[in-house]
Amino acid sequence: MKLTIDNRTITATPGVTLYELVKEMGLVTGKLSSDPIAAKIAGRVFTLNYVPLRQKDITERESMRKAMAASGGVVRLLRYRDHAGRECYVRTAQFVLFLAIRRLWPTARAKMNCTIGSGMYIKIVGAPDFSVDALKREVDAIVKEDFLLHRRRITTEDAIAYYESHHETDKARLLSYRTHPDFDIYENGDFADYFYGELAPSTGFLKSFAIRSALEGFIFVFPDIKNPDTVARYREMPNFFNVYTEGKRWGELMHCETVADLNELTANGGIRELIRVNEALHEKRFAEISDMITRRGAKAVMLAGPSSSGKTTSANRLATQLRVQGKTPILMSLDDYYIDRDKIAPAPDGTIDLEHINTIDTELFGKQLRALLKGEAVELPTFNFKTGKREWGRHTLKLKDDSVIIVEGLHGLNPVLLPEDLDPSLIFRVYVSPLLPLNLDDHNRIATGYLRLLRRTVRDFETRGASVQKTLSMWESVRRGEEKWIFPFQENADVIFNSSTLYELAVLKKHIFPLLTAIEPSDDCYDQVRGMVKILHYIREADVDNEIPPTSIVREFIGGNAFYRKND
Repeated sequence: MKLTIDNRTITATPGVTLYELVKEMGLVTGKLSSDPIAAKIAGRVFTLNYVPLRQKDITERESMRKAMAASGGVVRLLRYRDHAGRECYVRTAQFVLFLAIRRLWPTARAKMNCTIGSGMYIKIVGAPDFSVDALKREVDAIVKEDFLLHRRRITTEDAIAYYESHHETDKARLLSYRTHPDFDIYENGDFADYFYGELAPSTGFLKSFAIRSALEGFIFVFPDIKNPDTVARYREMPNFFNVYTEGKRWGELMHCETVADLNELTANGGIRELIRVNEALHEKRFAEISDMITRRGAKAVMLAGPSSSGKTTSANRLATQLRVQGKTPILMSLDDYYIDRDKIAPAPDGTIDLEHINTIDTELFGKQLRALLKGEAVELPTFNFKTGKREWGRHTLKLKDDSVIIVEGLHGLNPVLLPEDLDPSLIFRVYVSPLLPLNLDDHNRIATGYLRLLRRTVRDFETRGASVQKTLSMWESVRRGEEKWIFPFQENADVIFNSSTLYELAVLKKHIFPLLTAIEPSDDCYDQVRGMVKILHYIREADVDNEIPPTSIVREFIGGNAFYRKND
């Protein structure tokens, strides 16, 4: 059978894996920067241990396997610089790390917590003699073993029995909600685990990493994206870490640390109280932030966050709390400072990056902000998204003694927006992001990006009439822009507000699951959708929209948000 791998033709013989084929082609050099990690076939990600042609395909006279037939034999290799390739690398790292911990500290409990910049934080419980040096030596030994990472299919019932026998009740409880009769595991000796996606072909692919000590655990530092043969520069992010840790603590207090906990609360009706407590915590936090703004005497709040973090609702709820403080809040949007679309220089490929800071007229914004804070009257622009042009003559603003501007936008924390001669005490910075502390199980966290993508997909469909395909087609570009223009400045915030709620996945499922399951394998976004569905399969749907207040951040995505209603 002829295959086209990265535009090169090669003949596949029965039983030979993609990994063996790419080695035969000379594409495996031992460098992470160039070596393939996985493959994309007909829009789906496959392990390089995948066999394109089996002997039975010949004996049973089948032309080729479904994925190969759908792609016409075309295979695109994924490397570390590809997002899907990096995800495979991270899952491989998780397998190796948790295997090393099992070998060294068999009774310890290792828990995935969060990704912090260029590293992921793992907490260790029940290992008083835990040592990062010992862990590093064991990881190095496993990498040197370079054993293949093959999946094995067992029954879900056997998987539950295995995890119960090893006292991994978090996994056993999660799998009790699995509706599929089978379950795939990766094994080494008596250790078995799974990470809801493909892994690299072998443990030897784990290169260019570092392991650092951290409070109650360690940080695994990833390779650098631009230069994968080197370890990324790790930057401490205490503000981010503290906010995430606080979310974890509240999850423990509300007995909702994992999806299994959430499912039980949905089943027994406790999710309604969970909603009320979550919303009360948000309101309490907005009140605390407004107190800080008032005590400082700030006149402008710069509020930023990535896509679907709940910036608009957060700005409005903060405005409400400032009114309680006797202030007159004024909402402004950085979107109104967009440069006319026809004046934006395209990239070499002809596309326009609307996430770029240069799409904002930063000079005009800085000039007007300075004038407003001096007490001058300023004519503000309005951006017309239909015409793609800036308009004038609609709004003139002059601040009063009790006025506080709340400026909301993706680039709100970028320092180029603020004139150098501005009194820093007049500015207060808020970063909004849904740092979801809910895990699938101890070894599998639910990424912040996953929650934001669910939110955006539901919102775009419910309020903008956009298809799932359209939303997902833009997501990679959105993420690239965030990594370049938003995430680097999040630690500069005076306050990081965690806009996630522990209950919302159960609510979002009702709105999004039918949309996702309607996606066909032929759709370009099918592999993305499969990843989203894998997690949602474990989550019990909750029909509790009537419990969610109209000012909730969740309402920004499912509809019914009070701040979006027009005045009668």
